[in-house]
Amino acid sequence: MSARYQVPRERHRVEQVIDRSRFICTVERVQSVEEAQTFIKAMNAEFADATHNCWAYVVGAPGSTDRIGMSDDGEPHGTAGRPMLTVLQHCGVGEIAAVVTRYYGGTKLGTGGLVKAYGGAVQEALASLPTIERIDAVTAAFEVGYAQIGAVQQLLPTVGAELLSQEFGEEAHFAVTLPRSELGRLAEMVAHLTRGAQSVRVIDGD
Repeated sequence: MSARYQVPRERHRVEQVIDRSRFICTVERVQSVEEAQTFIKAMNAEFADATHNCWAYVVGAPGSTDRIGMSDDGEPHGTAGRPMLTVLQHCGVGEIAAVVTRYYGGTKLGTGGLVKAYGGAVQEALASLPTIERIDAVTAAFEVGYAQIGAVQQLLPTVGAELLSQEFGEEAHFAVTLPRSELGRLAEMVAHLTRGAQSVRVIDGD
């Protein structure tokens, strides 16, 4: 699984009308099943008067299947949640949830029409969804002698590390967050500066 992938940058909403029914698709980033459920509850509350609030979510990397969910919310079985989930699993965006709100307009769409409408609503929202890159980060700590402090401060940006804290005792203690993919380079850097006397410890994200 890639440590880097696109995720929604912010809540995004697109509306369209199909045969007089309003379909409102709201997309949100969710990093846990609990966040997905909270988002769904919020949409149910915002659109409490809607005919249906159908939903689907994928927690994790694009295409993952271990933490997924879907609901037809009263539409015929398999006509809403499943096509929505299928679109989410193949869109190349991770940590994503979608709620499609329907206000019935008086014209029945039929099973095939519903599948197309719900899946299409998600596709329409994804077409203009702003995204950012998610980077799998870890927090690490290490010590160096006072003579190496300047070198550490210069080298941290080269591995994309952000300084969280530094404390000064017998040695200089650093805590940083950085992309997991750069952890090996940081370890090599610290070992080189201290001639193998110090190592990097992962304290969060192991």
